[in-house]
Amino acid sequence: MRKPKRQYITTAIDYPNAPPHMGHVMEKVLADVCVRWFRLRGDDVRFQIGTDEHGIKIQQTAEKEGITPQELVDRNVPLFRELYERLQISADRFIRTSDQNHHWPTVIELWKKLEKAGALEKRTYAGLYCSGCERFITQKELVDGKCPIHQKAPEKVKEENWFFLLKREAAWLKKLLQTSYKIIPEFRAPETFSLLEQGLEDVSFSRPRESLSWGIPVPGDEEQTMYVWCDALTNYISGLGKEMKKYWDEAEVTHVIGKDIARFHALIWPAMLKNAGIRTPDRLLIHGFLTSEGEKMSKSLGNVVVPQDVIDKYGVDALRFYLSHEIPVGNDGDFSWKRFGELYDAMLRNNLGNLLNRVLVMLKKETENLRVDPESSDAEQVAEKWKEYESHMEAFRLHDAVKLCMEWIRLMNAGLNDSAPWKVKDDPAYRMKVLSGFAEYLRHVSLMLLPFMPETVQKISTQLNVPCAKDMLKKDFAITIETKQWGGMVDWKKVGEPEILFPPVG
Repeated sequence: MRKPKRQYITTAIDYPNAPPHMGHVMEKVLADVCVRWFRLRGDDVRFQIGTDEHGIKIQQTAEKEGITPQELVDRNVPLFRELYERLQISADRFIRTSDQNHHWPTVIELWKKLEKAGALEKRTYAGLYCSGCERFITQKELVDGKCPIHQKAPEKVKEENWFFLLKREAAWLKKLLQTSYKIIPEFRAPETFSLLEQGLEDVSFSRPRESLSWGIPVPGDEEQTMYVWCDALTNYISGLGKEMKKYWDEAEVTHVIGKDIARFHALIWPAMLKNAGIRTPDRLLIHGFLTSEGEKMSKSLGNVVVPQDVIDKYGVDALRFYLSHEIPVGNDGDFSWKRFGELYDAMLRNNLGNLLNRVLVMLKKETENLRVDPESSDAEQVAEKWKEYESHMEAFRLHDAVKLCMEWIRLMNAGLNDSAPWKVKDDPAYRMKVLSGFAEYLRHVSLMLLPFMPETVQKISTQLNVPCAKDMLKKDFAITIETKQWGGMVDWKKVGEPEILFPPVG
């Protein structure tokens, strides 16, 4: 039996210059699945999300709309919070970088530590600046003269800024990434190592107040405004407050972020922490991009998928399921309405929903209590399924864990058809044994699906009348030896009432 750990999981903080999109949803669902799995295995977990509210894009968007930057973020941030609450993103903390009481003091303190360590230097810089990336970029990064991410030509800028001396940390960073700061999945690591091989550059850490007024002033130099890196990245520790020791120094720290900002989390952030005398994180879990019908989501193409539209049509857990099933961690993925509909009908409605309904309807006709034989050969099969499932989850092969569950459900349907208990009219003991076995199978597979589809799993468990169903959505609910065992729920005697899990969608 593994010893429970303490975990601190964060996602990238979202930029609220516009409403949330499917990329935001994909990242938060990925992190929430990991968090729920950690909690399910008994770990003490703190989960943080939030919004990155400063910067030139916010400032420019607010100016166009004739409102202040604060009014813009105060209008948009609730859109993120409400969506994530509906998606059952089980965060313990939502941090905002415009919060002058909780965020700013930590950022200012970190800046002072970096300055004291000699890691900051003020100098004049001339270069290319991409407002979309909110950073200076080099000529070699451009594709046809444009930023490859935002498809816009950067502007030429010459200004006096504070710089973070990243270049000198190259050898230390290479050793760190080879030893204690793991990039998951491993195939994402070469991208970062190639940057080290090419040679690092020092990083612009501030901009003149006349260019960027919406942000945290540099301590001791009020004419400079902190740039995104010191401000935004510091949210990971500013949100901890008095629990810094418990959930940073004494925890396993995982940052869940997109591949476009991996370099900043793999290089700038640990180098900042080193110079500030703070321990570095343990893991960087990187996800890819999400396309729509095979193409980049774009308003001009008319293929932008609004998360709320998907939820309204198919439900929260169907969306969580789709993203988890279809997109291996680290890979790019595609959202297709056609594919979504096919998975919903085939896997959720016809396989999972129909199996549960068939088993419950037949069990309700029986008069005896459930009879799950703990000595059955099924016990060994279920133990093997749990072993395989846990192996996938521990390695962050989340899509493999989901597919394991769905294949098992497919086989259950086939097995129910083969055993055909409804045809056995003169042997109620046999019928009860067979149907009890399928109910027990459903109990196990639904528990495995809990991190992915929490509300659905609680509904399944409630219909099965599993004793622990009422506690499944609590943050302290954990798998026990008994719950993983075949026949481990000794107090489970009767099933509940069947209801439709996944209604048809026209």
